[in-house]
Amino acid sequence: MTMSDLERRFQEAVDKVRHAPADGAFKPSNDFKLKMYALYRQATDGDVTGRKPGMLNPVERYKWQAWKDVEGQSREQAMAAYIAEVEAVEAQYG
Repeated sequence: MTMSDLERRFQEAVDKVRHAPADGAFKPSNDFKLKMYALYRQATDGDVTGRKPGMLNPVERYKWQAWKDVEGQSREQAMAAYIAEVEAVEAQYG
């Protein structure tokens, strides 16, 4: 099976995010990181599953909620949104 153009572009965007220098010009906010996490999970795993983590686990709780917020988006919609976010950052920060 061949990879679609969207899937290829998504994987390239994921690689850019994973290999971005920590000391680069772009300093992502926690909200941006959560958004990217949610879009990635929606694109790769579909709608969120499981119960919302408890109050004593705030990081996982925020991640779960961010993913829940994009629930219902198709795999392709989530991939396209992820790519658009990466391209917007590249356009602004090079």
